[in-house]
Amino acid sequence: MSKQKYLVMDIASCHDCNDCFMACKDEHVGNDWSPYTEEQPRHGHRWIKLLRTERGQCPRIDVAYLTLMCQHCEKCPLVDAGYAEKREDGIVLIDPEKARNHPELTQLCPYGAVYWNEEKKTAQKCTMCAHILDSGQAPCMPRCVHSCPTEAIHYYELEPEEMAKIVEQEKLEVFRPELGTNPHVYYKNLYRFTKAFIAGQVVEKIFDDCAEGISVTLKGDGICENTVTDYFGEFKFDGLCPGTYTLEIDGKEVKKVELQDSRNVGEIFI
Repeated sequence: MSKQKYLVMDIASCHDCNDCFMACKDEHVGNDWSPYTEEQPRHGHRWIKLLRTERGQCPRIDVAYLTLMCQHCEKCPLVDAGYAEKREDGIVLIDPEKARNHPELTQLCPYGAVYWNEEKKTAQKCTMCAHILDSGQAPCMPRCVHSCPTEAIHYYELEPEEMAKIVEQEKLEVFRPELGTNPHVYYKNLYRFTKAFIAGQVVEKIFDDCAEGISVTLKGDGICENTVTDYFGEFKFDGLCPGTYTLEIDGKEVKKVELQDSRNVGEIFI
């Protein structure tokens, strides 16, 4: 197998600036890059869109953004249906002519990343800027990667074995793995979007003051994690699945938590 092209999104570094979205528009609105894709309409299409999630309760909340575009899946429904091509480098491209007059194609993508161009009467999506990559001209990377101010988006061209090592080292994941499509888009810190946290504050009852440096242990759902409270007496356990958990201080259970969504358990007095 030849070298494959991949994208990696770091959710912890994305701040919803939408520079990637605007760069995509700048590259494709008013520009016909046939045979890769035809001109993107000015309105209605978000080949790159930012999904937002809010977790927790005031004052312990956080917000995360997931950058979603075509996942360039190895098992792509549009390829199976004969309307798109999976290149040797892993990029999936819709054939504008084969997709002509087939608006139902937008329903085939399980990620909702395919759009209908009413003017051109064809289906369209992210091409990973294949026209730029094939040109070899610097900077030889997708526009979204080049335009990201926080470097939350990375582009790789690697052998699958090399990418597998990065996936393991960086603890990368795919979004919605249950679909079984084997995407070429990976996410770092995906737990910020898909999982929950338990957070709270430890307070010294006698002095009514924040308890810094207190060891807090979380047990449950097959895990046992430990952390230490910060200057404000606060602690946080993240990346948790729904379940029943117990919080312990100095080996003593102080609170039981039934977790479905992220929880701020408030003050714990010691």
